[in-house]
Amino acid sequence: MVVLGFVADCILMFTTQVMFFIFGYLFFMLQLFSNYEIHQRGVQVLFAVTFTISCSMFELIIFEILGFMELSSRLFHWKLNLYFALFLLIVLLPMYMSYILLNNLRILRQPKLTAGLCFISWVVYFYCFWKIGDPFPIMNPKQGIFSIEQMISRVGVIGVTLMAILSGFGAVNCPYTYMDYFARHVTEIEVNNLEKRMLQTLEMILNKKKKLVIEEKKSEIKSAGNEGWWSKLTQSLSNNTVVLQLTDEIISLEELSRQLYLEIVDMNNMRERLLLSKTLLGQYFNFMGHIFSGYLAYKIFMCTINIVFDRVGKKDPISRGMEICADWLGFKFDAQFWAQHLSFIIVGIIIVCSIRGLLINLIKWFYAVSSTKSSNFIVLFLAQIMGMYFVSCVLLMRMNLPPDYRVIITEVLGDIHFNFYHRWFDVIFLVSAVVTICILYVTHQTSPEKFR
Repeated sequence: MVVLGFVADCILMFTTQVMFFIFGYLFFMLQLFSNYEIHQRGVQVLFAVTFTISCSMFELIIFEILGFMELSSRLFHWKLNLYFALFLLIVLLPMYMSYILLNNLRILRQPKLTAGLCFISWVVYFYCFWKIGDPFPIMNPKQGIFSIEQMISRVGVIGVTLMAILSGFGAVNCPYTYMDYFARHVTEIEVNNLEKRMLQTLEMILNKKKKLVIEEKKSEIKSAGNEGWWSKLTQSLSNNTVVLQLTDEIISLEELSRQLYLEIVDMNNMRERLLLSKTLLGQYFNFMGHIFSGYLAYKIFMCTINIVFDRVGKKDPISRGMEICADWLGFKFDAQFWAQHLSFIIVGIIIVCSIRGLLINLIKWFYAVSSTKSSNFIVLFLAQIMGMYFVSCVLLMRMNLPPDYRVIITEVLGDIHFNFYHRWFDVIFLVSAVVTICILYVTHQTSPEKFR
């Protein structure tokens, strides 16, 4: 019976992983790379596999709360997914990225030389990856050099840093984006005036380019004439001066046209935002913006308290909420039943929001920095960030689970300093939030319209 149960659990995990893989592959093809031609199938598969392993770990957290599958099966799949995730993040993805970089150079024609340089590049990467852990209190003398705890600790430092930066930025940018208070008032007349100015700039660029072509033709005709060498030299210098002046003017006008175009796009977005704010959905967003503002103030205050007093929460939010309801408010209820269901709901919301938020940011990052030549490398880099992000989510999410549901997670992750990562998250979150506030404040002060 135990063997049959283990086989059934493996079939279930394999089926859900196939579903995650299909979703990750479709997201890759239809969203991330919809405007790019992909020639390397391995890049597509690696991205989808990384997404699959990451979602599988979140799925196992849900199974821990629900008590689904055999205990031995959950432990086996936890170790399998975690080890494979570390292999992807530390070995396979970095080596494939170095191979793509060397391939793009098109200098190395010998496969053996390329393979050797790929291995050397990976050794350099692994050395840098290992040295990341030196400044942090993550070393344990009881652990071996290449133990699982050593690898997870270093992945956790990178992933938690990334999570904290994104969380700090999102916590500030969300109310800034949602609240009407921060919206610029843009009229249709202002947009039309700016569009007219841009059209005039484009006409000036066209006229300058026509003059440039005429001057270049004149220079060619005169250089082919029968004048003396001194006359040709003086005319050539004069024409070159005019050509250089026209070229500089064209470059300046093209830069101005780009700035005007961006300003027009920004003003149109602001107009759409103002129109949306008058609808029911816009009022909902404005209300949520105030809620998020209160959360941001609370989070900054609590992070500051935690950093100053070196404090880390000893209990998960669910257990603390149960104690408040039972001891302070006098409610009587089945604590175990409600802890399980509330844990399932809260962790489910955290998982969905984490996956959704990261995928949205991946799309933004990719379109911001990718090109037809660098797209394969960029997507592998994003896959590595995604894997480290999700492994760190599991590491931090452990604190949101009641003690009964975190036993296997603690056993799989090993003897690592969980408290350090929560303190590190608070530090980076606070820095990210404050820096984002300063940047948005300066941006608003230098914009055409100040705060309302």
